[in-house]
Amino acid sequence: MLSIVIPAYNEEARLPNTLNKTIHYLEDHCFAYEIIVVSDGSVDKTNQIVSEISAQNPKIKLLKNIKNQGKGAGVKKGILAAKGGTVLFMDADNSTEISEIGKFFSYLEGFDIIIGSRALPESKIVDHQFWMREYTGKLFNKVVQAFFMKGIQDTQCGFKLFKRDAAMAIFKRASINGFCFDLEILLIARQLGYKIKEVPVSWTNSKPSKVSFFRSSLSIVADLFRIYNKGQIYKYHN
Repeated sequence: MLSIVIPAYNEEARLPNTLNKTIHYLEDHCFAYEIIVVSDGSVDKTNQIVSEISAQNPKIKLLKNIKNQGKGAGVKKGILAAKGGTVLFMDADNSTEISEIGKFFSYLEGFDIIIGSRALPESKIVDHQFWMREYTGKLFNKVVQAFFMKGIQDTQCGFKLFKRDAAMAIFKRASINGFCFDLEILLIARQLGYKIKEVPVSWTNSKPSKVSFFRSSLSIVADLFRIYNKGQIYKYHN
């Protein structure tokens, strides 16, 4: 069975389309599946929408955090509750659509984790981000490449598939809830000896973004120092 985890924070506008497209794809391709939406302190109609869909399709499940804790916390909660032999997390805005998973399965024989990438030559960016946001994202990737994790061009794409044993081992150890949680889980994966494959995907910028590099810059820097100070850089960098 395939478990899909979708973290959501006030996603009443975008989540219904994402769920509908995802369900149709999975049903059309005869997947055994569950979809776990983790509402991270949402105060809009996100919980109501998911509950209504779940009432019609019991394969859709809702988990809730009372307070907003961050995307990393939502993904962790959903993955540790997943029952599938493979576990995918994807974004509520559907920037990378579920159909891209078709590229991933052929790599499961040789790899434990397959991650979507916007930075490979074959990647397709349908709609770009605002130039300053795209520039700061590339700058972040250069910092990651230089000081934390060589060999992965895009650690932050919100479309990652795990074999179950890898997912459970990694997320039990994860501690970062903010923007840098993707980096942390990949670093943990390397420390534990799991094999990672980066695969080009089609990606579309969705407005408005829930993450601002400017508003979140201090917490991003703090998370990077947290990783560094925990000694992870010496364990993981290769």
